[in-house]
Amino acid sequence: MSIYFQQTYQRAFGTYPLRGETCRQAVAAALATGYRAFDTAQMYENESEVGEALAGGGVPRAELCITTKVGVENFADNLFLASVERSLKALRTDYADVLLLHWPAVDGNIAPPLRQLQKAQEKGLARHIGISNHTARMMRDAKAIVDVPLVTNQVEFHPLLNQDVLLAAATETGIPLSSYCSVARGKVFEVPLFAEIGALYGKSAAQIVLRWILQKGVSLNTMSTKPDNIRANFDIMDFTLSSIDMARIEALTHTNYRIVGRDLVPYAPEWD
Repeated sequence: MSIYFQQTYQRAFGTYPLRGETCRQAVAAALATGYRAFDTAQMYENESEVGEALAGGGVPRAELCITTKVGVENFADNLFLASVERSLKALRTDYADVLLLHWPAVDGNIAPPLRQLQKAQEKGLARHIGISNHTARMMRDAKAIVDVPLVTNQVEFHPLLNQDVLLAAATETGIPLSSYCSVARGKVFEVPLFAEIGALYGKSAAQIVLRWILQKGVSLNTMSTKPDNIRANFDIMDFTLSSIDMARIEALTHTNYRIVGRDLVPYAPEWD
């Protein structure tokens, strides 16, 4: 089972693209709401703000699940571990609960950074390790390369994108998925079905989308700077979508609306 499906970690607070005081206030609001899982990355350039807010939030470190990601610019053997140590210093912690490779290696050779990732875990810099934005083939290869479990592959996942290939790979490899762009950066709100289903459950369109993702076995990363939305994104555990409503939403995945492609990230892999 995914580490993120323990305690309340299945609902992580994502911090991209937050910076400065906006980031600190949003993280503080998420802590007050009940979030205990927080997601950041070297590329976000906000690890220090996240660390400051968490350190001052009054929640014991042992109750938190902090995920950060190593950027491709730090994949070289002589850079990797030092970059992780800098991240931990910025986050004001001795370890990351989950340390991910943010993207596959630009040259396509995923083995060297994966071995550095395992070395970071062996040195106690991370409790768990995983990957992000890796294809199904890369998931299978990654499992064979490292000697320890990979606890997640964090990918774009929402009801307007068919990710059946990755879901099948997750089952095959035992590497669970976690989502980013969980509401497709607002695109889902243009689809009336989510509000229609929400009316049946007394929930918002966003809550229906997030619940669908959870029931697909995929943990969540959601971000907002508005306290009401932060609370609403967290308040999705008191109802269950019926199999009929799950199927109605599933039918939308044929839309194949992808946000993170090579036009946005030139070194993105060829997606499944």
